[in-house]
Amino acid sequence: MSIKTFKKGVLASSIAMILAGVSSQAIAAEETASKINKDEVEVIQVTGIRGSNRASVNAKRFSNAIVDSISAEDIGQFPDSDVGQALGRIPGVTVSRSFGQGSSVSIRGTDPLMTLTTLNGQNVASTGWYDQLNIDRSFNYSMLPSELIGGIEVYKSSQANLVEGGIGGTVIVKTLKPFDLEANKAFISVKGEYGSINETVSPELSGLYSWKNDDETFGVLVSASYVDREYLRRGTESDLDWGGRSSIQPSGFLQNQERTALDATLQYRPTDNLEFGAHILSLKLGADSLGANMYIQTDTDWGDGASNCQQFNNAGVCTLSDTSEANASRVFFQNWARTGEMTSNTFEINGSYEGDGFAISAVAGNTSAEGGTQMTANFGYGWWGDNFGQVKWAGQVDATGKQIDINGRDMSFTQDQLDTTVGTSQWTGTQGPNSDEENYVQLDVDFDLDLGVITKFETGIRYTQHEFEKSEYRAIYGDGENSFNTSDLYSGTMEIGEAGYTVPKGNLDAMINATISLVDQFAYSRSAYGLIEEDNFSLYGMFTFEGDNYRGNFGVRYISTDVTSNGHVVDNSPADALAVNEGWSEEIHSVKDSYDDFLPSFNLAYDLSEDVILRFSASQAITRPNYDNLFLSSLSGYPDDRQGNEEITYGNPGLKPMKSTQADLGIEYYYGDGNLVSATLFTKDIENFIVATTEYNQQIGVINNDLDPAADDWTVNNYKNAGGGKIHGIELQINHAWDNGFGINANYTYADGSAPAEVYTDGIGQFTESSEHTANLVGYWENDDFSARAAYNWRSEYMVREYGKYYGNRMHDDFGTLDLTFGWNATESLTLRLEVVNVLAEDDIQYGAAAVGTAVKPALQDGYPTWSFNGETTYKLGASYKF
Repeated sequence: MSIKTFKKGVLASSIAMILAGVSSQAIAAEETASKINKDEVEVIQVTGIRGSNRASVNAKRFSNAIVDSISAEDIGQFPDSDVGQALGRIPGVTVSRSFGQGSSVSIRGTDPLMTLTTLNGQNVASTGWYDQLNIDRSFNYSMLPSELIGGIEVYKSSQANLVEGGIGGTVIVKTLKPFDLEANKAFISVKGEYGSINETVSPELSGLYSWKNDDETFGVLVSASYVDREYLRRGTESDLDWGGRSSIQPSGFLQNQERTALDATLQYRPTDNLEFGAHILSLKLGADSLGANMYIQTDTDWGDGASNCQQFNNAGVCTLSDTSEANASRVFFQNWARTGEMTSNTFEINGSYEGDGFAISAVAGNTSAEGGTQMTANFGYGWWGDNFGQVKWAGQVDATGKQIDINGRDMSFTQDQLDTTVGTSQWTGTQGPNSDEENYVQLDVDFDLDLGVITKFETGIRYTQHEFEKSEYRAIYGDGENSFNTSDLYSGTMEIGEAGYTVPKGNLDAMINATISLVDQFAYSRSAYGLIEEDNFSLYGMFTFEGDNYRGNFGVRYISTDVTSNGHVVDNSPADALAVNEGWSEEIHSVKDSYDDFLPSFNLAYDLSEDVILRFSASQAITRPNYDNLFLSSLSGYPDDRQGNEEITYGNPGLKPMKSTQADLGIEYYYGDGNLVSATLFTKDIENFIVATTEYNQQIGVINNDLDPAADDWTVNNYKNAGGGKIHGIELQINHAWDNGFGINANYTYADGSAPAEVYTDGIGQFTESSEHTANLVGYWENDDFSARAAYNWRSEYMVREYGKYYGNRMHDDFGTLDLTFGWNATESLTLRLEVVNVLAEDDIQYGAAAVGTAVKPALQDGYPTWSFNGETTYKLGASYKF
């Protein structure tokens, strides 16, 4: 019998025995078990800012590991309405925003891919809506409404009973349960959000109802949330155009973010010792978007005439340009229309039994996600039509700093200035569905021990089957006339660029439908397909110890993973209906590999005095290779007519996970009612980084017939494990509340990280999205009726890395936001709340930090100001009623 079969058999048998046999054990034990007097159990109600802080401080104080947490201020009321934003208040945690929302979390200077997010201790399936974003293992926090959350724990040190996968740390999101609340507890919330850039009001609705019977043997909790938000990002993008000429692009990105969430939990407790439960979570984010870009030349007039550039940088990009009125240059305007959405659904059943000196728990579930771009369309206007040639640029462009300064003509135009008719760009029209799914089952057993200082032994077994699949379908156009009336494709106006130029607003549905009307079929792209299958098995043992003035745990977790990568390979097969399939195998091929490891951990909390705790932890942790590193192959720059663009990257399912040997040493002083001062030193030594090796001018057996002459000439990348990185740093924290209702929370984190520069095409040895300095300063005041909070979050510059030649790798300038929150408890049941986010309207500034001559494009080199977007202040006014 194979090891894999043995693992599945043992686990399935164990779960079956627990679920079938635990009831009979409990009923027999119930006759002799002592009854718990419910009147003697104290229920602590956590409300308000100070109550939330106190709960978080107590969770940290009594934990054996290095843990920080966030507690809801009241039912349905998280400290921040954006979950990612709330996490960013925790020491050592930084949050990156994507399309106006907190999306990814970095802990102590590590890459967000090294942060593991779990829902009630289990993985959550997640994928993206956008075909140009990285395919990775990170969880998208923009999917998760704060109203459904009871609390969040952030484990910065590891221990054996935690699911593996987070070198940076493990984030455990906890949902509410009916037995934790009073019977017939309910709330409803209505909010409206207004953005200073988009200037529209977006509605938000949420509600919760929790019921349990008088005997507290059965309970049901249902909660839901709905948001319909229109987001506008406005700014300046800059790059060389497709002819290699310098240009800037005033741009706008308009997205309709429609998010729905439903959460339901059932609990059944037939005896005091036995409990069963079921949990369902359904998340959906609609993300249809419309992009608008205007290309303005800063060198020649699209290759004609003399250059208007007065200064080039060392990478050959124009940084100072002056185009006179007499020589006004032509512009190009385009719209990108995309339909896309992502869903994530989780279903779980669980059971637990507490016996005399032992406890057993079992859980089984499925989490699945679907997403990707459903359809793309592109329409462009230049000087070749009947009208748009009259729109021209004249003025000065200064790109010598971190942000481009544009001073010239108002580039606003009306729909009447667009060409009368336009065709869809038939090199677009793609569908890119992705899916992510995991089946999991877990069994845990705890034994109370009386072996001196050893008080408990915990052991458990977990098995998961995980699949991630990506596909692409390309449009094959028929012979229909590619000409549409512009008046049918546009309705209303929108603003683009940091100056807010007013331009016609594309009708997204009309553009998508027009493009689809010309499509004969969507053909499967062989080279774009990939399926990753992972079977993960883990087994752990952990001892808890406790003495007069110390406590902690030690243990080891064994992990074993079988990886299968499926896809098409190059074998000179003929093309089918899709020409770019030429050279790729008709059959799907599979490559298999595996790895295993032991991950030890040790956590110690030593009471130097009644109020002072010294903490030490040491452990090893892993982060599995990214999906993009495991796919058999991926292409870029093919097919097109630009020599040297053809690039293929071969994945490697034999890659080992990155592994960190890490330690923490901290001291914590607790005083008063929930006050804290702490300092923690941390270090991580990370090995098995994934490095891409590159070979140029390689023949792979695929000819690009769009080249003149046609050629089989490729840049070939291969992945391998090599090199290591280190992170050292310190966290400082103070939480203090005065008796007069005022309080302060402040923290600072220094993370000195060095990653192997050869890992990244930009050649910068800095972890992705890692800031060397982060700080939070929160001041608040509250009484029984009113509350006010001012929160400032700041982080130093950090690298943003996204795949593809257009986005690439760039440095994000230091960024700070001031947020204000005001609350009024109008009655015992009715609360009004105003949130103001990014009061100072901090701009989003990104620039090219790579050295001249590196593998990234010239616009990402020599400090060139690649992107900048206007900072938006959002106002959110809401009312919640609880009963």
